[in-house]
Amino acid sequence: MRHQIALRSGLAGLQWLFFLFTNTVVIPITVGAAFGLPQGRIQFLIQCSFVLTGLACAVQAWLGHRRSIMEGQSGLWWGVILSLCAAAPSLGITLPQLGGSLAAGILISGVLTILIGVCGLAAPLSRLFTPGVMAVFMFLLGCRLNTIFLEGMLGISAGDAPDSALIRPGIFGLAAAVALFVAVLSVRARPAIAQYALLIGILGGWALHRLLFGPQAQAAENLEWGWFPLGQPNGGLDVGVIAIAVIAGLINASNTFGALKGTDRIYEREADSGQYRRSFTISGILAVFSGLLGLVPYAPYVSSVGFLLQTRIRDRLPFVLGGLLFAVIGLIPAVSGVLTALPLSIGSAVLLVTYLRLLGSSLQYFGRIRIDPANLYRTAAPLFVGIILMGMPSSYFASLPPLLRPLLGNGLLVGIILALLLDRMRSGAREPERSEAYSGNESNTKEE
Repeated sequence: MRHQIALRSGLAGLQWLFFLFTNTVVIPITVGAAFGLPQGRIQFLIQCSFVLTGLACAVQAWLGHRRSIMEGQSGLWWGVILSLCAAAPSLGITLPQLGGSLAAGILISGVLTILIGVCGLAAPLSRLFTPGVMAVFMFLLGCRLNTIFLEGMLGISAGDAPDSALIRPGIFGLAAAVALFVAVLSVRARPAIAQYALLIGILGGWALHRLLFGPQAQAAENLEWGWFPLGQPNGGLDVGVIAIAVIAGLINASNTFGALKGTDRIYEREADSGQYRRSFTISGILAVFSGLLGLVPYAPYVSSVGFLLQTRIRDRLPFVLGGLLFAVIGLIPAVSGVLTALPLSIGSAVLLVTYLRLLGSSLQYFGRIRIDPANLYRTAAPLFVGIILMGMPSSYFASLPPLLRPLLGNGLLVGIILALLLDRMRSGAREPERSEAYSGNESNTKEE
């Protein structure tokens, strides 16, 4: 029996390892390419990402929120940083200046996040994220991330220039087959096999990709170590970029609420104030390290909800094992170099299947909203505005003031802010006239 438990924990930990890896490896590569860093410096970002992500997951599982929720580099932050890189020429600042300003803003947002946790401000903030706000956040996050993964399946990297981005039919055909296989296996196979569908899909898809298209080029092993690799925050800082970074850091709190609230049903109890306090404190400390090391700041991954539902494994031991193994791999350049050869299309295909389950989480929150004309408009406006902005090319925003382009051009960020504002307007309007019937409706709207 002990051998069976050890085997199950080991396989589940290996599956978590690949989930952490596929969610992590693309981010430092695209950020490094956007800043024009040499390959040795990008490899340094990759290995730092592996080590810090693995340790972050283990620390959160045992000392933080104590759930199997990936703590990784935030997709919201990722989008903001790439948008700022694209807008840097129009802002009139160089990429090193942008990197230094971002580092300063990330350090400030990290300190603010720590204060939110230490001072117990997470509980008041959580009241802002009502079912209506969470429904919009989950849906928009799924749209944004699945767009990235579908592009990866098509053979398009997030760091590719628009003129050089081309669909590769052969790559997409294999990736689509892998995604379909993983989805069918997770639904139709016996539970003992279905819970490892992601691992089977990654290993099998990787082998087929290597057989059909040959091996991928491995990253360089010579590291270029240094603090603030994106730019030194020692002069020429842009106040507007720092302000956008601080705003993004505050909005990034939605990831923590989304991940913990989303796993309440899985763990059959609501997260308490202590879990939120510890989670925010650890995420803030990680953000400080991110600013120093040039990494995208951290947050609990809402996509962990889909992974837990997909694998049906919520135990912390396999999660911690996967995290620690990921950190060890980051310390060994030869091993991390091999893992970075995983085809982007295969990793994206597996993640697409996992992230599709965010629709279920979003619909659960929609089910807690009383659909009347007022609530319909409050929900539909941020939802459709966010989706429409996501589909607009960056050239559409050229007429806006330079400092507003990265903010207003980010559909996910705009959607969340609009949802929060409309929800506060609703709360403010209803306070003066409370009737008994109205209070009952409010209860249905806000909580179960």
